[in-house]
Order: sequence, then C-alpha cells, then structure tokens
Amino acid sequence: MAFVTTAEVCDANPQLILSGELRALQPVFQIYGRRQVFSGPIVTLKVFEDNVLVREFLEEKGNGRVLVVDGGASLRCAILGGNPVVQAQNNGWAGIVVNGCIRDVDEINGCDIGVRALASHPMKANKKGMGEKHVPVNIAGTRISDGDWLYADTDGILISRTELSV
Repeated sequence: MAFVTTAEVCDANPQLILSGELRALQPVFQIYGRRQVFSGPIVTLKVFEDNVLVREFLEEKGNGRVLVVDGGASLRCAILGGNPVVQAQNNGWAGIVVNGCIRDVDEINGCDIGVRALASHPMKANKKGMGEKHVPVNIAGTRISDGDWLYADTDGILISRTELSV
C-alpha cells in the first residue's frame, strides 16, 4: 500500500466497507515506533496480563506479518516491552497492535517497526504462558482473524479479509 493512505482506501472502496470486507478499528490506539505506516498479513494472539506467548511469537521470523494481540484492553500492566520489540524489528515483523499496554516507550520509539497500543504502563506482565494462538479476536469494535490483512497509518487502522490491490 505504498503512499496510499487509509483514508484514500476507504474513499475508493465504499462497497468493501458496506459488505464488511474492509473494516476500520475504533480510534483508541496510540502510535509508537518509528514506522508510522505499516501493513501485512495478521497473526492473532489472545492473552490477559501475560506476555510469554507474545515474546514467543516475536522470536519467530515475522516475514512482514503484523502481530495483533488482544490483551483484553487491560490497563493494569504492560504486555509488551522494549526487548521483544527490538527482537520483532530484527526478525522482520511489520508491526504489532496491542489491545492493552506497552512499556519502555523510548526504546520502542527508537525501533523501525510500527506499534499501536492503548497506553503505556510501567508494571510488567505475568509470565504464566496462558493464552490462545491463531484465534479470532474482537478489538476496537472489529472482529479480526488470523490471515486478515492490516493497514495502519496516522489516520487509523484498517482490517481487510484479503490483501488490497490499490
């Protein structure tokens, strides 16, 4: 989606919006990381105040994918920090969207990766390894499935069932 904004995609595809093929997340996310524009196929993860599975995913090769983490919108601790984000950047992930909190904001803002989260929080998460991989998640008013495509820029975040050709 080189140089095409999410707003332009919405304007050019009213039929995809009406059919539900193209959805916009509610504007609840803060922008972190140096890459403000990113896109890629989605991998989903559902956790609650536990970051073991988040770290495991980001240790894998990203191949331009976007990790979407449903953290239950918890604002009680951070489920993503600087070290895993550096690892994600080095492993080729395009971005990470967290329905929850992050920490180590200055470190994350120095990384060449796109990160979206609800807020920052200084407390770390539990380390029990609880959660579900590759399951549909509901975040910011939108159902997101493994294999959907995510497009993010400073205007917002779009989810599509297929890769868009723009």
